[in-house]
Amino acid sequence: MSSSIAHQAAVLSKRVQAIKESPTLAITAKAGKYKAEGRPIIGLAAGEPDFDTPQHIKDAAKAAIDAGFTKYTPVAGIPGLKKAIVNKFKNENGFDYALNEVIVGVGGKQTIFNLCLAVLNKGDEVIIPAPYWVSYADIALVAEATPVIIECGIEQGFKLQPAQLEAAITPKTKIFMINSPSNPTGAVYSFDELKALGEVLLKHPHVLVATDDMYEHVNLTGDKFYNILNATPALKDRCIVLNGVSKAYSMTGWRIGYAAGPAYIIKAMEILQSQSTSNPTSISQVAAQAALEGSQDCIKPMVAAFKERHKYVVDRFNNMRGLSCLMAGGAFYAFTDARKAIQQLHQQGKINAATDMALAEYLLESFDVAVVPGSAFGAEGYFRISFATSMDNLQNALDRIEKALS
Repeated sequence: MSSSIAHQAAVLSKRVQAIKESPTLAITAKAGKYKAEGRPIIGLAAGEPDFDTPQHIKDAAKAAIDAGFTKYTPVAGIPGLKKAIVNKFKNENGFDYALNEVIVGVGGKQTIFNLCLAVLNKGDEVIIPAPYWVSYADIALVAEATPVIIECGIEQGFKLQPAQLEAAITPKTKIFMINSPSNPTGAVYSFDELKALGEVLLKHPHVLVATDDMYEHVNLTGDKFYNILNATPALKDRCIVLNGVSKAYSMTGWRIGYAAGPAYIIKAMEILQSQSTSNPTSISQVAAQAALEGSQDCIKPMVAAFKERHKYVVDRFNNMRGLSCLMAGGAFYAFTDARKAIQQLHQQGKINAATDMALAEYLLESFDVAVVPGSAFGAEGYFRISFATSMDNLQNALDRIEKALS
């Protein structure tokens, strides 16, 4: 180790050295750099809709600016937005929450971050089914907890089985994290599947349940959405429901997420937030309130486009050498099993290692397509693309990937 690296290691906290930069953001940044240099990059890594924020939401934000709504707000969110969240949970999900059981954060990521810092101690365990959203494990590590990763491959539809959950729970388990529809796989748990997991959790009252429903409205099947609380209402006193406006209303940059749960946990999250960001942006809160209270028809054209692209992408991948891809139930990703393709490319000497990272580098460096390797999500041998981009981009990108694998 050079003296410079040793010095940096001595200065930086063990906490930050235990985590990594978000792989999706890192790949997106690298692809952006290449594009700025003039390369014909097609980026399929970023997890955000390619639609604009609906006009009525932007109009609400403009009106808030013109009205001078630019000052500090209550840390946990403005009353109007909190009421809109309470009503959303009541009308769409059948959940009853009081205002003091709801908090608004600076994006969904902050609410998860605050939850983990509020309840986790050193040595606590967090059960995370894999493939998982890239930040779950690292946020647990920041809180000095231990991520317990359970592999749920394509063979089981990327869904956790009750026996796996039962086997993973120990006296040290503090949080069970569930994400449906899933990022990166698009897997959606049915009511019966959630009920089976809930029955396991009822036997272990020391385990908190964190359900990340950020992609609730990006529904690719039209089937009714169920949360684990719908299937097992008895979990309510130890369940935290996490959601936000980023995906449904194409508001990723507005940074508004929210959570609902037991009042004492929500209060602890508020205390943490008061010592970090304080309130979410005042203008974004007004916009989020307009999103939740306004017509939900604005979601329909986006979801219709995602359905069309989704079928196209999955059909194309399943006709490429060495790839296998399942139809998703929600979100806007295709999570493709590339284990055979990786072995073939490695044997041909086209990639220098039989890994999904080597495949992703090959696609970016030689074919100008940015994808995210499955290992970023705890699933080696896969890759994720986002189909939240134009059909032209998808056709060109998939042509390049097919050529790369031939």
